Amino acid sequence: MDVIPADARAHAEYQGVTYHFCSAGCHDKFLRSPQQYLAPSVNPAVDAMPLSADKSGMGQLWTCPMHPEVKQDHPGACPKCGMALEPMRPTRTEQDDPELRSMTRRFWVGVILGVPLMLIAMREVFLIPLIHLLQGGAWNWLEFFLATPVVWWAGWPFFVRAANSLLQRSLNMYTLIGLGVSVSYVYSVAVLLLPGLFPAVFRNADGSLPVYFEAAAGITTLVLLGEVLQLRARHSTSAAIRSLLDLAPSVAHRLNPAGDEQEIPLAEVQQGDRLRVRPGGKIPVDGVLLEGGSQVDESMLTGEPMPVEKLAGDDVTGGTLNGTGSFIMRAERVGDATLLARIVAQVAEAQRSRAPIQSLADRVSSWFVPAVVLIAIVTFIVWYIVGPAPQFAHALVNAVAVLIIACPCALGLATPMSIVVAMGRGAHSGVLFRDATALERLCNIDTLLVDKTGTLTEGRPKVVKVRSSSSLSEDELLALAASLESASEHSLAAAIMTAASERGLNLSKVERFESITGQGVRGSAGGKQIALGNERLVSAVHVNVAPLEDDVRQQREQGATVMYVLVDDRLSGFIAVTDPVRETSHEAISELQRLGLRIVMLTGDDETTARVVARQLGIEEVIAGVSPQGKANAVQRFKTPGRWVGMIGDGVNDAPALAAADVGIAMGTGTDIAMETATVTLVKGDLRALLRAYRLSQAAVRNIHQNLFFAFIYNSAGVPLAAGVLYPLLGWLLSPMVAAAAMSFSSVSVVSNALRLRWAKL
Repeated sequence: MDVIPADARAHAEYQGVTYHFCSAGCHDKFLRSPQQYLAPSVNPAVDAMPLSADKSGMGQLWTCPMHPEVKQDHPGACPKCGMALEPMRPTRTEQDDPELRSMTRRFWVGVILGVPLMLIAMREVFLIPLIHLLQGGAWNWLEFFLATPVVWWAGWPFFVRAANSLLQRSLNMYTLIGLGVSVSYVYSVAVLLLPGLFPAVFRNADGSLPVYFEAAAGITTLVLLGEVLQLRARHSTSAAIRSLLDLAPSVAHRLNPAGDEQEIPLAEVQQGDRLRVRPGGKIPVDGVLLEGGSQVDESMLTGEPMPVEKLAGDDVTGGTLNGTGSFIMRAERVGDATLLARIVAQVAEAQRSRAPIQSLADRVSSWFVPAVVLIAIVTFIVWYIVGPAPQFAHALVNAVAVLIIACPCALGLATPMSIVVAMGRGAHSGVLFRDATALERLCNIDTLLVDKTGTLTEGRPKVVKVRSSSSLSEDELLALAASLESASEHSLAAAIMTAASERGLNLSKVERFESITGQGVRGSAGGKQIALGNERLVSAVHVNVAPLEDDVRQQREQGATVMYVLVDDRLSGFIAVTDPVRETSHEAISELQRLGLRIVMLTGDDETTARVVARQLGIEEVIAGVSPQGKANAVQRFKTPGRWVGMIGDGVNDAPALAAADVGIAMGTGTDIAMETATVTLVKGDLRALLRAYRLSQAAVRNIHQNLFFAFIYNSAGVPLAAGVLYPLLGWLLSPMVAAAAMSFSSVSVVSNALRLRWAKL
C-alpha cells in the first residue's frame, strides 16, 4: 500500500480521508478521524476493505489493544506498551498471525535449550553420576552456550521493545523484562569472563561465584510462553466478528432477464440484481422480496429466536437464514452498504474505543513501572546490606524477581479485552454500541425517557378517519394532504400517502414546501395553500377548531393522532391516524420497571392520545405535546446530580434529546440521523433488545472490575513477596523464574476472564 509521507503537518488527506499523525512523527503511525455512526461504508480508504472480498490482510491496518490510537500498515509492536499489534478488520478466514508464529517458534527454541540448561544448573540433584566429568568453570561455559541463543535470539523482541520504551520515554512491562533478563545475563557473563574482579561479598561459602544463566533463559522462555498463550487468547476475541462475517454466503444465485439462474461470487452481486434464495439458504445481501414468501430466521442479527414471515414487498437482510420457502428478491444494498457489513465495521470500531474506567488503569500504569524500578533498587540495597551471604547474589535475585513479577500487562489488558468481547456479543444480540463509553454508562441509567411513535408503537401508522368540514370532499381533502406530505419523510406522512394510494387519488406537485418544527408542514399544491399539523399550527394562524372538537376528542380517546388540514388559511377538516403499540413493548417496559428504571413517555403528540398509549403499557409519567427542543430540555431537567438519563427514540425529532442524554438509544428501524446521534442502536427496533443491552452492560462492567481487581491484587501481593518480606518469618524467597510464570499467568487469566462474556446470560 502507499505510505502517507510525514512532514510538519499535523494531518494529511489521503484518498479524500483525513489522517492525523502521532506526535513522534512516525510515518507509519497515523490516526484516522472517526466515521459517522453506522454510515454506510463505501471503501474510501485503506482500512475499509470490502467484507465480501476476503483479501486476507490486503489494505489492512494494525492497532494496539491497549492503545487504539496507534495504527500502522503492517504487523509489529506498539511503540507505547510494546504489545503485539492486531488487525483492525478481521477477515472471514482466520489470518496467519506472524507475531504468534514468531513467538511460538522462539518459545520452542527456549524449551529445547532451556531444559538441559535447567538440568545443568541443578546438576547436584539431577546429574550426580556426571557431576565430576567437568570442572565447575566448564559447566558454567556450557550454561553460557545454551543460554545465549535463548536470551539473545528467542528474547530479542523483548530487548527491542524495552529499548523503544526508553527511547519513547514510555516505560512499560518490557522495560522491566529487559532489565531483569539483561541484569541476570550480563552479571553471569562477567562472572564467567572476569571472576577475579569480584570481592568476597559476591562469593558462596566455598569461594565460588554463582551464575544465573538458567534464570535469564528461564525467565525469557516463561515470558514467551505467556506471550503465546496471550496472543492465542486475544486471537479468539475476534471470533465474534468472524462469525458475523460467516453469516454472509460466499455465493448468490442471480437471475438473468430470461429467468435463467447463475451462481456467482457474492462480490459480483450488483444493486438491482434479481436473486433467488432457496429453502434453507442464507440471504446474500439486503433487498426487497419480489416473488414468493418464507419464514426468515433473523436471530443471528437480532437475538430473537422466532422466525419472521416475509412476503412480497418486505425487506430482507443479508446474512439471515431462509426457512422452507423459496423466493426471488431484488438486491438493494450490496458490499459494505449492507446492514451486516455496517454492523461489522461498527463493532470493529467500537472494540478499539476506550472506556472511562480505563483511565484508572492508565494513571496507575504511568507511575507503576518507575515505582517498580525504584522498589527493585531498594530491594537490592537492603538485601546487599543486611541479607545473608552471599549478599550480592541474594540482592540480585530478589531485585530481578521484583522486576519480573510486577510487569503491568494484566493491568493494561483488563479493560480492553472485556470491551472487545462485549462488543462482539452485543452485535450477535442485535445491539450496537458506538463506543466503550456507551457500554459502560448504559448500566448506570436510572431514568429512561421513551419516545412514543416508532419506539413504543410500530411506527407504521394508518389513516382511520378523514373528516371534511368544508366544501371539499373527503377524497379531495385527503388528496391535498397527501400531495403536501409527499415532500415529507415523517411516518405519519407515509400513512396519509398510503391511504391516498389505496383510494386511487391523483396527487398534485408541491411547491414552497416548509416543515415547521413541532407544528407540521405547509406548502402549495393544486393551486391552493395547504397546511397540515397539530393545534400549535392552527393556533399560530389563529384558526378556530371548536367546530371539530367533539370529533377530535373522540378520535384521541381511541388513541389516534389528529392532524388538522388548513386550505387557504381556513380549517377544512382533519385526518386521524392510529399507530398500534408494538406487541413486545409491554413486556420490555414491565421488565425495565422491574429492574428499577423510572420510565417516562416523551412525545410530541397530544396529551389525550399519549395517555391512552401509556395506560396500555403501564407508564405513569407522560410528557406530551413537546417539540424536538422541548424533548432535549426535558432530558436536561431529568439530569440532576447523581442521576443518569437514557433517551430512546427513532426519528429526526428525537435527535436533540438523544444527543443530550447520558446514553442515547436509537431504534434501528428509525431514521439515519437518530442512529448517527445515538450511542446505542437496537438493530431491529425491538425494545426487548434494550434489556439485552442493559444486562450486557452490567456483565461487561462487572467483568472489567473483576479484571482490575485481579490485576491490582496480583501486583500488590506479588511485589512484596518478590522483595522477600516473608524471608525473616518463613525463610521464603521467590525465584525469578516463578515470578515470570506468575506474571504470564496473570495476563492469561485476565484475557480468559474476559472471554467468559461470550457466554453471559442476556
